[in-house]
Amino acid sequence: MSQHYLHRHLSPAVGEAQLQAYGQSQGVPPAAASDRLSAREIAFISARDSFYLASLTEAGAPYLQHRGGPVGFLRVLDEGTLGFADYGGNRQLLTAGHLRRDPRVALFLMDYAARRRLKIDGEAQVVPPADDPRLAVQLGPQAAGEVERLFRIRVEAFDWNCPQFITPRFTAAELEAQLRPLQQRIAALEEELQGLRWLRS
Repeated sequence: MSQHYLHRHLSPAVGEAQLQAYGQSQGVPPAAASDRLSAREIAFISARDSFYLASLTEAGAPYLQHRGGPVGFLRVLDEGTLGFADYGGNRQLLTAGHLRRDPRVALFLMDYAARRRLKIDGEAQVVPPADDPRLAVQLGPQAAGEVERLFRIRVEAFDWNCPQFITPRFTAAELEAQLRPLQQRIAALEEELQGLRWLRS
């Protein structure tokens, strides 16, 4: 866990819970500069086709939603900035509305097949495409439909979780890649079997 992530999340209440459960608590590390994404994080983010995005209402209630798209739709703009294009949906604009009052967000990215997960804290901004044509070109279009808004996220901290208790799951594309050699082998054996039957006839 990064020192900056620990500094943000290891609150006094967390220390109290640790003390009650284990008889001791971790010390809070000193404040550090915002985390910078390394090649490892950039590769992981670029390979995802979905993530979960949490924001806060004006009353402080958490709101969580799923975001999906083509692989790489969540773009790494630089070592401290992410972005993605937003297309027309149910027209509720809950996340976009929350960010008008509180820019804080949390992203949760999963790789179920490899049992890896990455948590990212950040501050998000909603940008009309006409206000930043260069960003609009960087982020879209990646899917059918018109881009309605852009999200730019400044990364504050991130943390890799351990793989314990992650149940492996596989996408159709991942299963197809795994099954292709077996299907080819089956086809070859069927062809060989057909040849043997022809020799016997």
